[in-house]
Amino acid sequence: MKKFAVLILTAWMAAGAAWAAERPKVTIYTSMYEDIIEAMTDVLAEKFPDYDVEFFYGGTGTLQAKIAAEMDTQKLGCDILMVADPSYALELKAKGVLHPYLSKEAAHLAFEYDPEGCWYPVRVSNMILAYNPEKYKKEDVPRTFGDFAGESMKGVGSMSNPLTSGTALVAISALKDKYGYGYYDKLGANRVMVESGSVALTKLETGECKEIMILEESVLKKREEEDSAIEVIYPEDGTICVPSPIMTVKNEWSAHGHEKVCEELTDWFLSAEGQKYIVKAWMHSVRKDYPEAPYDAIATADIVADSMPVNWQRCLDERAELRTNFEERVKNAAK
Repeated sequence: MKKFAVLILTAWMAAGAAWAAERPKVTIYTSMYEDIIEAMTDVLAEKFPDYDVEFFYGGTGTLQAKIAAEMDTQKLGCDILMVADPSYALELKAKGVLHPYLSKEAAHLAFEYDPEGCWYPVRVSNMILAYNPEKYKKEDVPRTFGDFAGESMKGVGSMSNPLTSGTALVAISALKDKYGYGYYDKLGANRVMVESGSVALTKLETGECKEIMILEESVLKKREEEDSAIEVIYPEDGTICVPSPIMTVKNEWSAHGHEKVCEELTDWFLSAEGQKYIVKAWMHSVRKDYPEAPYDAIATADIVADSMPVNWQRCLDERAELRTNFEERVKNAAK
């Protein structure tokens, strides 16, 4: 009897292993926050039980370096990319890495997408300013990105690192276009702290920082989950909107070669249902017909209407130059 039970168990385990091996696997490289990835993993497992979908997290700069190394081997470790910087989609398309697919959801998108279907915006992150009303009065903190680099912010400001963060790179590109490289010199002269958003928020809470340049979603998350008093300031010289893309890698370049599965996943991420989870994760929807903004945020259309222009092609063409100038004029100047 015992021997029979062992045989049944072995057969059951073998069947389970075979089922798992038969499920098409898709690996997604993404820069979304890890707790959001965890939630998305559970949702995708429920929505697509016949597929094995896994996420690999990294900052956009880190993922770009990883992909650059993988391209030397003619094979990427992923099938889908969801990184922050839209200009990276332009680069990968030009290199012939992306799979063109005309999504049935494209007509509902409020933001630009590739006419050949190589990339679509899938979530909108916004670079804003934030302060702590328990430590500073609102009338005493800058209301513009321009003033954020002013003398009143000497030693009390913080921002993310554009050498590793895609949204921070977009921000310094837009700010360079508006104010010139002199803006970087002012940040450096003020000894702005360059660090992660979580560290910056902690310094805002303690009063070490007077104001920080940060993603809106980081503040909204803290307000909802921790009942934090930290407030968003939508800069009067324009919020920097970043419609981050989703891209499918061509079969010959991808880790597992399941373009059709990736198309199905892309449609879901762009659908009203998929966008519900984007908005729940404190980012804005890319759809024209999505009715809600994230928790405690103002309407997406209002943010877009007052946003600072970003030239995506220039952001791509000047990427190395922007990072070098930031390193020299901001980080090195602050040492």
